[in-house]
Amino acid sequence: MKKVLATVGIGNATVDTVLSSETVQPGETVDAEIRIEGGNAEQEVRHIDLEFETYYHTEDGRREGTVDTSRLTDGFTIEPDESRTIDTQVDIPWGTPLTMGGVEVWLETELDVTGIDPEDKDYLDVRPTDRMQAVFDAAESLGLSLHTAKNEEVPGWGSNRFVQEFEFRTSGGPFAGDLDEIELIFDPGPDRLTVAVEVDRRGGLLSEMTDTDERKDSLVVETADAGAVERDLREIIERNV
Repeated sequence: MKKVLATVGIGNATVDTVLSSETVQPGETVDAEIRIEGGNAEQEVRHIDLEFETYYHTEDGRREGTVDTSRLTDGFTIEPDESRTIDTQVDIPWGTPLTMGGVEVWLETELDVTGIDPEDKDYLDVRPTDRMQAVFDAAESLGLSLHTAKNEEVPGWGSNRFVQEFEFRTSGGPFAGDLDEIELIFDPGPDRLTVAVEVDRRGGLLSEMTDTDERKDSLVVETADAGAVERDLREIIERNV
């Protein structure tokens, strides 16, 4: 009877993941303890999944999306009332959105058992990498203020179907009066940060209706030197306004 109840979540095993730090950066590795407590009956754990989750916006509303999934450990048996701790390291995916502008990111740990899978959620504070921060600092130096940072659905954009868009508007500086906004999308990696840049020039009604006021470009960042990034970003904007 106890095994039957466990399959519907009653007296089920539980899981709790404890990270060495919940403040992370994309590409970083953090230590973790996965603590499993047996329930009222013996259960077979086929595997443990670690999923990085977030929300993204679509035309129909908000959806939950998976950034990345990794599978941990071979199967094992958890006995009633047994305590088991698995020490591991968790790689923060490069494509993890930054928790800015209300964006939420969490690590979901799930035990694959018969019936209802026990799970645990750990919300993360995802900070910019040094190269990302150099881009933010460069934009600020050019009089661009961050207006929104949100995950948007982009069909055909890889397996995730969404990207994080950073929208900046002019608050002064050399491009005041020339720009409506500028949008940046980060594609980070271990050696460089590629930035998709969309420059929305200030134009008339016709150009806005036909989208001829928008220009697309890209920036490759290989340094955390904000001054060097500022020069490259300025050049991109100047040739597109």
